[in-house]
Amino acid sequence: MIPIEFKGQNVVFAKDQPEYIPLPAHRDSEGVVTTCWKFSFKERLRVLLGAKLYWQHLTFNQPLQPVKPIVGDCPL
Repeated sequence: MIPIEFKGQNVVFAKDQPEYIPLPAHRDSEGVVTTCWKFSFKERLRVLLGAKLYWQHLTFNQPLQPVKPIVGDCPL
């Protein structure tokens, strides 16, 4: 999966950090951050055939933040 630019984005995380992939996002005044990701053809095929999606959170030993995966249209 790769993060992609989308209508409504207003920030890019890790823009000047070469060790990370830049992450286009929308951040609202309440701290809700929305990002958009695209599956490659191979990834879509694998999911269609039953592959599982694993989601890793890098917490750096801080409390885990809530997440809300959404499939479909952008919620903005």
